[in-house]
Amino acid sequence: MGSNSLHVLKGINFNVQEGELVAIMGSSGSGKSTLLNILGMLDEADSGSYFLDGLPIKNLNEKIAAQYRNKFLGFIFQSFNLITYKNAVDNVALPLYYQGIKRKERLEKAMYYLEKVGLAEWSTHLPNELSGGQKQRVAIARALASEPKVLLADEPTGALDTKTSYDVMDLIQGINDEGKTILIVTHEPDIANMTKRIVNLKDGLIIDDTVVQQVKANVHV
Repeated sequence: MGSNSLHVLKGINFNVQEGELVAIMGSSGSGKSTLLNILGMLDEADSGSYFLDGLPIKNLNEKIAAQYRNKFLGFIFQSFNLITYKNAVDNVALPLYYQGIKRKERLEKAMYYLEKVGLAEWSTHLPNELSGGQKQRVAIARALASEPKVLLADEPTGALDTKTSYDVMDLIQGINDEGKTILIVTHEPDIANMTKRIVNLKDGLIIDDTVVQQVKANVHV
């Protein structure tokens, strides 16, 4: 900011193995969003190194960064980020369009992932015809459609009620059980306890990195 620089992350070492389900926690200003942005190639660290699937992520132009994001990463957001005028199946198929996959194959793949998240019969519905939980399931299906190495979820349950949050986490746990690597930024301890490892950030430093006994996400009302 002008002549002032703000050091958000202050020398952290962070490794994630294939197949992990990790929660990144911390209060506002702790650096968790910055860390997620660096992992997602939306920001670049001023110093240090970042390797994704053995590839150095450094000095990428926007075109290459976009290609890497599309190849390696799937994003899930608190606000779903669905395109309002496209139905569920077209929203899920969108990343495949950017991969150059033909429409027929895109739609077949999109339907496969909608079925995987339990929304096949809602495929022709627009986002405004879906509940919050259904929108998040569509967003998860979209993130999975490009078959990324890693899913990055930024407060994926932040806009949902408790039961719907647990339903979404149950789905995320199932996807992880199939071997997908998933990182979740959350401020909710109960959501973090549904992952397999919790990394706590404070003032740009990792203050705790703990393997947890995973709580299964189910709720009875």
